[in-house]
Amino acid sequence: MSSSGDDPRDGPSDTADVLDWSFQNRAGALLRGGRHRGSTFRRAILDGADLTEADFTDCDFRRASMVEADLMKSAFDGADLRGADLRKARLNLSNFRNCQLAGADLRGVRGKYAIWQGSDWWNATLDEGLEKALAKKWPRPDP
Repeated sequence: MSSSGDDPRDGPSDTADVLDWSFQNRAGALLRGGRHRGSTFRRAILDGADLTEADFTDCDFRRASMVEADLMKSAFDGADLRGADLRKARLNLSNFRNCQLAGADLRGVRGKYAIWQGSDWWNATLDEGLEKALAKKWPRPDP
């Protein structure tokens, strides 16, 4: 995120628009620039959705489908993405700090320039190129 005020987490937290889209088909949804901290998208279909420049801190995306979704420049800090389908999603310049990613499908994603600090990316399914890039920049902790 840039320090010029473009961070989606900037601003008062009481302005969050908490959504519950669990088990709903919202393919192609437009959530650009929204503040949805603590929202639930469990098993939602968000294929091709525009989630750019938004705050999804502490959201539940378990088993959500976000195939080819645009998540660039968004904050997903502390989000639960276990089992989520993120194939071919655009993740560059996003924050994925302390996320749960076990069972997530990240094949074909552009996420080399995202922040993965504290996230268990090694428990997700990844392309070999992304795996090498993440292992170099965000190494797996010693057991």
